[in-house]
Amino acid sequence: MTPWNAAWRARAWQQLRAEWDIVIVGGGIAGAGILHEAARLGLRALLVEQRDFAWGTSSRSSKLVHGGLRYLRTGQVGLTRASVQGREQLLAEGAGLVHPLGFLLAQYEGDGAGQLVYGAGLAVYDLMALQWSHRYYSPADFQMLAPYISPTGLRGGFQYNDAQTDDARLVLRLIREAVDGGAAVDGGAADGFSPGGEESPGEGDDERQVLALNYARAKELLRDAAGEIVGVRLVDTSGDEVARTPVDVRARAVINATGAWADFLRGQVGAEARLRPLRGSHLVFPAWRFPVAQAISFMHPVDGRPVFAFPWEGVTLLGTTDVDCPPPLDADPSITGDEVAYLMAAVTAQFPALGLTLDDISATFAGIRPVIGSGKVDPSEESRDHVVWQEAGLLTVTGGKLTTFRQIGRQALEQVCGRLDDGEARLARLHEDAPVLWTAAEAAAGGDEATSAPLPGGERLPEETRRRLLGRHGREAADLLAAAGPGDLEAIPGTTALWAELRWAARAEGVAHLDDLLLRRVRLGLLLPRGGGDLMPHVRAIAQPELGWDDARWADEERRYRRLIAAAYALPDRRDIPDWHALLATSRVEREQAAVERQARGRTRQRRGAAALLAAALLLIVLWLLSRHRERAGHG
Repeated sequence: MTPWNAAWRARAWQQLRAEWDIVIVGGGIAGAGILHEAARLGLRALLVEQRDFAWGTSSRSSKLVHGGLRYLRTGQVGLTRASVQGREQLLAEGAGLVHPLGFLLAQYEGDGAGQLVYGAGLAVYDLMALQWSHRYYSPADFQMLAPYISPTGLRGGFQYNDAQTDDARLVLRLIREAVDGGAAVDGGAADGFSPGGEESPGEGDDERQVLALNYARAKELLRDAAGEIVGVRLVDTSGDEVARTPVDVRARAVINATGAWADFLRGQVGAEARLRPLRGSHLVFPAWRFPVAQAISFMHPVDGRPVFAFPWEGVTLLGTTDVDCPPPLDADPSITGDEVAYLMAAVTAQFPALGLTLDDISATFAGIRPVIGSGKVDPSEESRDHVVWQEAGLLTVTGGKLTTFRQIGRQALEQVCGRLDDGEARLARLHEDAPVLWTAAEAAAGGDEATSAPLPGGERLPEETRRRLLGRHGREAADLLAAAGPGDLEAIPGTTALWAELRWAARAEGVAHLDDLLLRRVRLGLLLPRGGGDLMPHVRAIAQPELGWDDARWADEERRYRRLIAAAYALPDRRDIPDWHALLATSRVEREQAAVERQARGRTRQRRGAAALLAAALLLIVLWLLSRHRERAGHG
């Protein structure tokens, strides 16, 4: 294992002029998935990210590893099936990182779909996973599962199974496994790496086959004489100012995996903008104030969109919104006052007994979905499926879901293999049945379950903590424990993370700024009020020596971090948050009016139906009388 620190970064920057098979631009889940598969194929692969790994959508998702039941409802059967398959494989291999999560789907009077429709959809959902896990509960039993849910008009509901993860940790684990050779576990080690992740004899840091760099911006695409893309020009963005001269990196294929930002590189090849960035925002509540044991899915009282409340890492998340987020997309996205009111209206209507207020919100966060625009008025009606485009030698992958990252990676590499001399052989390997994560493969080799992988020094830890470290850190969990200082194996107050995880992240996980550490490595910025600022003295005592920052640098980073928390992870000015009670009252009047209109339309349809039935009956009588008349005339 090679620590990612400042010295390593300086050496890595000197390796960029090597000839690469592929350069992947974008360090989110799509780019990480592509890099992981590329390492398994033995490709010389470079991944670059202009900010931190998982800085964008992949650290700001709903944390759900799910098949997307609602996509099945809209006819996106292929997307749902691929997501379900991805979920099941991650559950099987990612213990400690990917967790099962029960879902409760409430049904109320006036809901558009009835019990039979939902039951049929869940039956198909389960069959895709070759299981039968859903169940229907009566109103009384459903309230026992969700005791704070509104009983008014409750008709019962369903329980079914999905999963959740720490999205940023999943991205980082995929990248680290690829860089350290962990992806080559299917029996054929990648060139320069052994299945155990150690470098082959004669290879060293100067000969890395797989490399990933955060804070490396693809400023410009490089072209050959024919105008085809042959590489990228990179600049170092790890400091406030560009610290290095731009470096031209050559590759046989350049993959644009920048998600909602994909149109920037596409514009350099003259491609028309096709992305429709959509913002999804969440509210974070302490679990004691908003207690839920499972995810609860319900329809928003204003527009009928699905809303989720679910437990995650000791807090409760409520989301999500779905609104247009037009460019520029350079700043950290943040929730708006209208979105706060929208979500508070949902929780007030669905969980009135809790009496939640703005004072109960400990944090917020917002992410940008890379959705392909089709001109639909309602953003929620846009497809969430992914696309792969070839444009002037630039391969773009965008769209899709967290759960389908492997499918996205394989489809991208199918295109790449066609450009390689040994592409057919690599293409055959691409679709071999191979584990997503190394733990399952190495444990299977020893005849053990994935969670029984060896962890030297872990014998003294509770089983749940041991599973957590193996799941989040993979093979590095042993090094993490070995590096732990006094008191480091205690949990960080208010979280399930260990101080040892924070120390290890500062030492070996490519932290360039304080927000890298506290928002994406150990998630304190989401889990604790004020971004964990109350624990900053202890954080500093551990992290500053590991990072090698002097006092001035630390002070600058702390000021920067606190400004970021206030701007992007806290509530907006309360004066900008509309009264959600008025929103609910207005929507209630509108719903009542709509109900009256539906009833009136129903009565009209009934009258028309009765008239039609009467006319049909009269017609039948007339026809019968005519037939009788003909019979009598015939006899006469």
